[in-house]
Amino acid sequence: MDSKQLQEAVAKETGISGKQVGQVIALLADGNTVPFIARYRKEATGSLDEVQIKAISDRYTYRQNLEARKDEVIRLIEEQNQLTTELRKDILNADVLQRVEDLYRPFKQKRRTRASAAKEKGLEPLADWLMKNRGDANGKAAAFIGPKQAADVEEALQGARDILAERFADDADIREKIREVTRRNGLIRSALKKGKEDEKQVFEMYYEYEERVARIVPHRVLAMNRGEKEDILKVTIEPPADTVLKVMKTKWLKGNTHPEVEAAINDSYKRLIQPAVEREMRGELSEKAEEQAIHIFSENLRSLLLQPPMKNKMVLGVDPAYRTGCKLAVVDETGKLLEVAVIYPHPPKANPEAAKKKLTELIKKYPIEIMAIGNGTASRETEQFIADFIGERAVAASYVIVSEAGASVYSASDVARGEFPELQVEERSAVSIARRLQDPLAELVKIDPKAVGVGQYQHDVSQKKLADQLTFVVETAVNQVGVNVNSASSSLLQYVAGLNKTVADNIIHMRNENGRFTSRPQLKKIPRLGAKTYEQAIGFLRIPEAKNLLDSTGIHPESYELAETLLKEAGADKKEIGTEGLTAKLAAIDFRAVSEKTGAGAVTLRDIVETLKRPARDPRDNFPQPLLKKDVLKMEDLLPGMELQGTVRNVVDFGAFVDIGVKQDGLVHISKLKKGFVKHPLEVVSTGDVVTVWVEKAEKEKGRIALTMLQPE
Repeated sequence: MDSKQLQEAVAKETGISGKQVGQVIALLADGNTVPFIARYRKEATGSLDEVQIKAISDRYTYRQNLEARKDEVIRLIEEQNQLTTELRKDILNADVLQRVEDLYRPFKQKRRTRASAAKEKGLEPLADWLMKNRGDANGKAAAFIGPKQAADVEEALQGARDILAERFADDADIREKIREVTRRNGLIRSALKKGKEDEKQVFEMYYEYEERVARIVPHRVLAMNRGEKEDILKVTIEPPADTVLKVMKTKWLKGNTHPEVEAAINDSYKRLIQPAVEREMRGELSEKAEEQAIHIFSENLRSLLLQPPMKNKMVLGVDPAYRTGCKLAVVDETGKLLEVAVIYPHPPKANPEAAKKKLTELIKKYPIEIMAIGNGTASRETEQFIADFIGERAVAASYVIVSEAGASVYSASDVARGEFPELQVEERSAVSIARRLQDPLAELVKIDPKAVGVGQYQHDVSQKKLADQLTFVVETAVNQVGVNVNSASSSLLQYVAGLNKTVADNIIHMRNENGRFTSRPQLKKIPRLGAKTYEQAIGFLRIPEAKNLLDSTGIHPESYELAETLLKEAGADKKEIGTEGLTAKLAAIDFRAVSEKTGAGAVTLRDIVETLKRPARDPRDNFPQPLLKKDVLKMEDLLPGMELQGTVRNVVDFGAFVDIGVKQDGLVHISKLKKGFVKHPLEVVSTGDVVTVWVEKAEKEKGRIALTMLQPE
């Protein structure tokens, strides 16, 4: 398959036009990154986004690997002098790797099997005879008895059956038909293993469970896999045996075949095909379930990273605890740490009055507007204390509960030690909690994406695939938002298109040595930041204080001349960028004339115009702000029908978990998200969304809260 045919195959699989696929592949081959192509090569790609570009890249890589494997399999069979014209054609026409491996299976060097042992005894002619004759098998088998052959007639016939069984099992078309029949009509079963105890009854619904393979949803597959891994469940797949055997017998039982062949078919299915197909089906189900779990984690992470920043607010971060006290960190509007402290509002060292006194001192000293409380141990008790304090002292501040998933990972990391070498681990955590509210993206990139706590069965999937996908999500989010090169951490910079940790560290080092950057061209002097890297990264690196105002925007330097032409056509100056006056002037431009004059495409012109109008536009501004509170709710307060506002903390296959301000998050089942059919909760809600819910049931003893987003009639 040549390059053009590969592109056509990828186009068909992705549903994207062949021209767009070709352009993306060419751009990737030229060393361009996915974020750069998505943002600055829209004319070439037809405005494909990062997900579409990555899909093209992934499928093209798969196709390349598939073609390479086809070539290798053809070579290996050819070396055995067994490659026929028809077989070559079948291999070349294969669309999936499984089909190629099925076709290669009969020629693959196997470990010693019953069939290979029978072949060594010279019993293959007997097997061939059975396929074509219904005569005296015993008499025919007697001819194969000898010192180096079979010991008796039964051993000869058994050997012939073994050869036929393997031959049937190696038939590519039959294996695919059996897989398809199993996918359509097979059952997956789970049962509690004998003598095993599931103390917390985590897998109770799977003690005696069965479902059609075609209907089982991904999260149930992963739950079964986990139960099996923990040695609590036994999981099996049962193909429709009668149908499978009928398929096999239809192909191989002819009028002139011997009855011994039917015995070989039954043996082939039970001993060779059924176990193999079960493994393949389990693998197939697990792979699809993993893809779904990784997709959900990715979408939740994307929503979490793109939560709107709480701009221009001084924040008090609170890391709750009992024995060691609540650590406090005052962080200014830019994220700079001003002061740390500790209070003891809870037992065993409870001193609430001293704690309130310290809070009062901090609020008088600093214009704190928001208190960010981590949602870990002692969170709700701390929330109650803060709410009481706000009410008693009439403090002009609000509080918000912030997910601290991964905060402990950050606090003990080299990154945190580098930022705050003099602070204790818990104090660093309080700083991180405050900064998560101020700029979730800038803070969350400092930790492993897998540690942010928005996954579903994340430990049961391929960790490499998960890490690769989550890294892609972080890169996409960082580049969509853009980075202030004068304030960004190395952790944030290394996710910018084209940059890596070494170059990011070099940028920080030069910033520390020479002071703030004042122009984009200064970055060309960074060690290891070559021309291609500069091209890929520079549009995403912003310099708010730059002498050239275009350096503070998302306009790429390659388009500065075009931007200046637009400003000239509008009769405007760079100083007017972002003003209402410029918006009016730009509206009067004849863009068709500008396009003809400059050769620039309409999409590029539109992007530049939008950036000139709103240079500080942040895609996160479209998302709801965090839910600020002044009082607290207890589980005992919850009554059926009560209307509340809450924050979506996690989205899973079967619904969404919503924080309504009590100790336990409530579950909105997928059927209660909206009226009508919902294929997946992500169609309706995302992590970080502020939603209105109604209480259906609150079970304090079980710690369960059932919520609905369907307004009671």
